[in-house]
Amino acid sequence: MMTFDEIAAFLKDESVNNFIILTHKSPDGDTLGSGFALCRVLKSMGKKVKVLGSDGFPDRYSFLYDGYSEDSWQDTEPHKVIAVDIADTMLMGKNLEYYTHPGTVDLCIDHHVSNKMYAKQTYVDAKASATGLVLFELFGFMEIDIDKQTAVCLYTAIATDTGCFKYENTTPRAHIAAAALMEKGVDYTRINRLMFDIKSRRRIEVEQAALAHLDQAVGGRVTLICVTKELLETSGADEAEISGLSAVPLTVEGTDVGITIRYKDDDRYKLSVRTTDKADASAICKEFGGGGHIRAAGCEICAPLDEVKRMITESAQKHLS
Repeated sequence: MMTFDEIAAFLKDESVNNFIILTHKSPDGDTLGSGFALCRVLKSMGKKVKVLGSDGFPDRYSFLYDGYSEDSWQDTEPHKVIAVDIADTMLMGKNLEYYTHPGTVDLCIDHHVSNKMYAKQTYVDAKASATGLVLFELFGFMEIDIDKQTAVCLYTAIATDTGCFKYENTTPRAHIAAAALMEKGVDYTRINRLMFDIKSRRRIEVEQAALAHLDQAVGGRVTLICVTKELLETSGADEAEISGLSAVPLTVEGTDVGITIRYKDDDRYKLSVRTTDKADASAICKEFGGGGHIRAAGCEICAPLDEVKRMITESAQKHLS
């Protein structure tokens, strides 16, 4: 585990002027907000930076990368690779497969307790609400004057990973950081509306169809919704448009474990698990090679849909207190 002193020295190293920042597949506000905030700070230090993501950068997050341009350098020039908010190389995605090889990532900055420690050097603060919060505190330690656009990126990272400051991982640290970022002129009303209130018509159609086939088990304590291959094809919704569905099952009264199952390809399904204080989402997903936080975690299961439902339901029941 690195210290802030060591990370600061790593970033300021005059012998390295080129950095690659990796964000995870199916990107969310934390990985993108953290990635582009770090990008802006490094560029302010005179470094060249590329921000990479296996699935690109969804339009709904365009306000985070407004004005971003990818720098270039010769293959012979040294560079360092930093992963942000990526707990496991499996989360990098197919287009970043090169970086899954051992020794490829120089530094990982993260807040997931399930981090696999795959990078050469790692900084994980499992008590931080978001990776964006870790970076906010790092920049403060480095006495970096955060500009308005960097503040927008960090605020979005913290707000999205705390569910607009209503999830259990919302801490005084998160509120203090958010307040400081708001003082930079962040239009938090606009960001909160973009992230939490606005849904595309396609997203609403997917949500309606998924809810129409809602399943419950364990006396209503486990609620599942499924986004099937057919539903994705008929709606035309993309990954970013349906990412918010993971919060829907837990809104059903009496639910302690909410599960969203999304078709990926060839009997491969991505599962998002959200829980109340009656179950550990990370423990449930860990059984299938996944992980995350105690109240929000994810995994993938390769099996027919009915089998996926059975497996995840049995795991949820086992972990319910």
